Amino acid sequence: MESHKPMFQVENFDDEFVQKLVYDALVWCSLHGLVVGDKTYQKSGTVPGVGMTHAPISLLPTQFPESYWKQACEVAPIFNELVDRVSLDAKFIQDSLSRTKKADIFTSRLLDIHSKMLESNKKEDIRLGLHRSDYMLDEETKSLLQIEMNTISCSFPGFGRLVTELHQSLLRSHGDHLGLDSERVPKNTSNSQFADAMAKAWLEYNNPRAVVMIVVQPDERNMYDQHWLSSVLREKYPLLYLSLAEVETEGSVQEDGTLIVDGQEVSVVYYRSGYTPRDYPSESEWNARLLIEQSSAVKCPSIAYHLAGTKKIQQELAKPGVLERFMDNKDDVAKLRKCFAGLWSLDDPEIIKKAIEKPELFVMKPQREGGGNNIYGDDVRENLLRLQKEGEEENAAYILMQRIFPKVSNVFLVREGVYHRDQAISELGIYGAYLRNKERVIINEQSGYLMRTKVSSSDEGGVAAGFAVLDSIYLN
Repeated sequence: MESHKPMFQVENFDDEFVQKLVYDALVWCSLHGLVVGDKTYQKSGTVPGVGMTHAPISLLPTQFPESYWKQACEVAPIFNELVDRVSLDAKFIQDSLSRTKKADIFTSRLLDIHSKMLESNKKEDIRLGLHRSDYMLDEETKSLLQIEMNTISCSFPGFGRLVTELHQSLLRSHGDHLGLDSERVPKNTSNSQFADAMAKAWLEYNNPRAVVMIVVQPDERNMYDQHWLSSVLREKYPLLYLSLAEVETEGSVQEDGTLIVDGQEVSVVYYRSGYTPRDYPSESEWNARLLIEQSSAVKCPSIAYHLAGTKKIQQELAKPGVLERFMDNKDDVAKLRKCFAGLWSLDDPEIIKKAIEKPELFVMKPQREGGGNNIYGDDVRENLLRLQKEGEEENAAYILMQRIFPKVSNVFLVREGVYHRDQAISELGIYGAYLRNKERVIINEQSGYLMRTKVSSSDEGGVAAGFAVLDSIYLN
């Protein structure tokens, strides 16, 4: 595509025109299911159709350079392959996380399940990964840098597609006034590609009577994003929706490894839960996770894939020479390394000293997913000083990452039917799907995208956690 003129300035539009855009956007969201549960309604997380509101959105797509978009798409299959290869190296996973295990009970419990699978010599012939690699474009270095690699419960494949189609629709209707071309918003098939990968995993399992089980949180206001995915599957494949606690009550594993839940054989298990300590309030949930892992069902993710996506593994992979342990192709290694931001363990005294002196240049990350967990600014200094007093063992619960400073743009953010003009920054998530059966790779592809935009003064960035809004990209 040829270069396009710079984006409009939001200051150029009067309130009447913006209100018209907002109205059209809200109608579109309502008609097309771009909705979430309204937390003011008690049943909004359990009963579909009760207490709905539009998902938080950016009113218009965010400008993004086409060269970096192509780079992010090109590297997605390489990251998919990396996750698979890391997951096979049990010693690397156990060694990398051994100290974290002592400092972090949640990671310790996951590693215990991993160890049990190693002891039983459990093999996963069919391996399914549905990933999302998140990036920011660093303004100072003009580099596309990876924030993290998500290997469990990658949210918004349903809404990623919808918000793209919303923006394309608004630009078709108002493009002349805006000076924008809807064709510059890349097509997004995240929902159908994820569903296709799950369907092909079901086929590889090779039992037409078996069901796909989606493991969900008991009270899920983001259920509609999940239902968009299951709506594609449900046309051909039987589905179960259960919490981990329900799996423990209703599930069992037969001698041949078959997972039976609620009297039905399960072929594929897709986690939209299980990524945070809050998902394991009792031993029942841990029992269910172990039960599923012991079975022959295709797990998305397996415990090894889950652990391959931890922050500590990300930091270990960024060390000199480590990628070469997993990847033979030098060009692929170079493409991955080009995306790596600075990552350090808390064993490095020079980095600790620098982070205490200039905490604004670093982010402190625990082994957690889901938004709202990272440490920024003066809190980095205070936590590092605290850890120095408490001893080295606690250090392993965290990594340090270079803070990325993306370009700040003026945007319209829409929440609860009201728009705000704000200065904002954006994070691009690239979905990837990977499926193989023994040595045969069936799928390895980039599978759509998700843009998330947040007020620039906010450190955290999760949409479901309330910090960011859903967005798409406008190529320039």
